[in-house]
Amino acid sequence: MGTELRRITEGNYGVARLTPAPEEAGTFLGMPKFSHAVKGELKIAVQRKNMRNAMTTIRNKRALRVSESPDWEDLRQAAYEIKNRVGRHLDVYLEQAEKSLTEHGVQVHWARDGAEANKIVAEIAKSKGVDEVVKIKSITTQETDLNEALEEEGIAAWETDLAELIVQLGHDRPSHIVVPAIHRNRSQVREIFLREMKNYGRPCPEDVSENPPELADAARLHLREKFLRAKVAVSGANFVLADTGSLVIVESEGNGRMCLTLPDTLISMIGVEKILPTYDDLEIFLKLLPRSATGERMNPYNSVWSGVTPGDGPQEQHVIFMDNGRTNVLADPVGREVLRCIRCAACINTCPVYERAGGHAYGSVYPGPIGITLTPQLRGVEDPVDRGMPYACSLCGACNEVCPVKIPFTDIIIHVRNKVVTSEKKDRPPKDVEVVGEQGLMKMASWVLGDYKHFEKIMYGSRGAGRILRGHALGPMPVPIAERWLKYRDVQAPPTQTFRSWWKKNHSEGER
Repeated sequence: MGTELRRITEGNYGVARLTPAPEEAGTFLGMPKFSHAVKGELKIAVQRKNMRNAMTTIRNKRALRVSESPDWEDLRQAAYEIKNRVGRHLDVYLEQAEKSLTEHGVQVHWARDGAEANKIVAEIAKSKGVDEVVKIKSITTQETDLNEALEEEGIAAWETDLAELIVQLGHDRPSHIVVPAIHRNRSQVREIFLREMKNYGRPCPEDVSENPPELADAARLHLREKFLRAKVAVSGANFVLADTGSLVIVESEGNGRMCLTLPDTLISMIGVEKILPTYDDLEIFLKLLPRSATGERMNPYNSVWSGVTPGDGPQEQHVIFMDNGRTNVLADPVGREVLRCIRCAACINTCPVYERAGGHAYGSVYPGPIGITLTPQLRGVEDPVDRGMPYACSLCGACNEVCPVKIPFTDIIIHVRNKVVTSEKKDRPPKDVEVVGEQGLMKMASWVLGDYKHFEKIMYGSRGAGRILRGHALGPMPVPIAERWLKYRDVQAPPTQTFRSWWKKNHSEGER
């Protein structure tokens, strides 16, 4: 593996492209780009209410926990520096992790893309003669559509996280990377359990109520039989410690602990960026992650395991380190900062666009700010879905403020938008009507904003429009571009007086 890894990460970010060509990359939902998909999502009133309530609760809990930590900014800075060091020396730390894991009896595999990673998992499962596996919640396996790939091989992949179980039984897709069923309320969960559980194992009690403890108990009974008979489990990992070869998973329910201890074989699919240099570094991230993700001081279950222990837990363990576009991101001096992400979803929880649109509108397993910065870089910007994602943002910057590893989301979003524009120019002939019109608008904007006197002249035009409209708001117009823009916006009537004219009238010339 050593020579292949050096080929992946050789030099100071001089990275070869090892992931599939963009035209080979599928989409998460096979849906249109954000600007089209969001129109349908915004019409789901129940979902908007669920999202608003859930996001408000999580944000308030996070703010409380952060306020209890006087060294919060020091922790963020430490995490920022550690993850940057990982990026600079990723090849070294990955080789060190491989050596440590192998010494502890773990079989290490390397996958260039999601298809290769899925194939490795399927081959291991088939070699054990099983037709089912139990799974710990893993956003990485969602990224590769592992469940669907295993199903094609005749292997059922049972989700054991409560929220993932709700999503799976509902024949749905996750809408959040930490709480995947956040778009569902308890009434909907009850309906799903009653309708679907009986088709895949122990049925839900007919008299179950909407009370969360009762629903959780129904899920526990349903899953218990799967835990007890499973021979193979699949997981991801929150962190991999290079010096000890330890894998770390944090969770809130205990289902992960069941998957990590009961089956004979454990397969862990991990993105190459999940490395931490040392065991001591883990302390910092175990303080940042739970507070940022769920507003808890610590996770109820923190599992750390270092290879095979005879007579205790899985006796055969596999780790798959997957690239799937990550080294392409690493090669970008601006975009690589998103690889510091620890998947806490603090950026998603504070995003006003996500709260209203929900996660399904993005067309990616990663919604919100992390999705619109990471996904187009992983998959490229050739697909309309990926081209549309960077524009699902108002650039308010709230995500920058809450990120525990200080990712500058807005800077990366602008950078990715530039990539989209460059890519789109290649696809359109120079004399295309839209291209010519866009270039004309940009030249006009440059003239207006390049000189304050020009800007004042335009303001006089705005004042004239306000006097003509006499306080009436702008509505649909016969001009095609204006009509499309105003269709989804409530625009107030132009003012009859500009700020500059008001200032001159009410302040003396020398006043500052």
